[in-house]
Amino acid sequence: MKSTKTRSLFLMLIVSGLFLNGCNTDENDPINYNDLKNLPQDAGGTHKGNVLGSTDSPYGYYVYTPSTYAMDGPVYPLMVFLHGSGEKGNSSTDANKLLLVLRNGPPMMINKNNWKPYTPMIVVSPQCHDGGWNAQKIHEFIGYCIKTYKVNPSRIYITGLSMGGYGTFDYVGAYGNESYAAACVPICGGGSTSRAANFLDIPTWAFHGDADGTVSVNNSINMVKAINELIPIQKAKLTIYPGVGHNSWSMTYDGTGIGKERSDYDPYNTLIYDWMLQYQREESEILALVK
Repeated sequence: MKSTKTRSLFLMLIVSGLFLNGCNTDENDPINYNDLKNLPQDAGGTHKGNVLGSTDSPYGYYVYTPSTYAMDGPVYPLMVFLHGSGEKGNSSTDANKLLLVLRNGPPMMINKNNWKPYTPMIVVSPQCHDGGWNAQKIHEFIGYCIKTYKVNPSRIYITGLSMGGYGTFDYVGAYGNESYAAACVPICGGGSTSRAANFLDIPTWAFHGDADGTVSVNNSINMVKAINELIPIQKAKLTIYPGVGHNSWSMTYDGTGIGKERSDYDPYNTLIYDWMLQYQREESEILALVK
C-alpha cells in the first residue's frame, strides 16, 4: 500500500484553554475544524463494559460514547487507551475483572465523571488478558471498533501508560502507516528504536517522569531521539516531569502536569486530547485497511 503522511491541520493554534475536569467551554474555544465543530456538545455519555467473548472483539473492553451518540448520527473521533500491567484480567472467566480497567487514565476519569472534553469523542479501553499487549490484536480491535461504532476513520488516536505505553510504541512501530493511528501518546513506556522509521508519518508525544524506578526515562528519551534523527514529518515530542516516579500518567491525562515539566524538554502546554486533534489521516486509506 502507498505510504501515507499524516495530515497536519495547523489552521489555528490549539491552546490549553480546552479543558477537562469540569471546566466550562464556550463559543470562543478555538477548535474549529470543519469535521469537528458541528459535533453536538457532549453532556455526559454512556460508559459500557463488554466482557471478553460477549462480542466479536479480541478483547473485553469499556466503551464511552457521547451523550448525543446515535447510529444514525455523526461520526466521532476515536481514542484507544491501553492500560498498564496491573489492570490485566480475563473477564470471560470473571466478569468483575473488567472493572480493573477503571483504575487509571481516561476510563477512571469517565467513571468518576471527570471527563468533559471540548470535542466529544468515543473512548475505548480494551483489557489485556495475555502476557502483554499484542500489536496484531490491537490492530484487530481497532478494526472491530471502526465496524461497530460511528467512528471517524481519519481521526483515530492511541495512548497508553506503562505496559500500555510500550503497547502504543509497539503498535505504531509494528504497523507504521498501515496502522490506524493519526497520532500517538505513549506514557512511561518504551519501544524498539530499530522501528523508529515507522513513526515518521505518525506524530508522537511521549511523557515520562525522570525519577521513574520502574521504567527508565531513558526508554522514552532513546525512542524519541531515534525518531527525530530520521526527520519525521512532525518532530516527535518528549515531556519529562522532574522528580516524578512511575506515575506520570495521572498528571498527563487530567492536565495537572501542565507547567510542571522540565524546561530542557518539550513543554506540556496543550492538553494531549487537543494536540491529537491537530492530526488526521486520509479516510479512504484507513477504510482500505479494514478487513
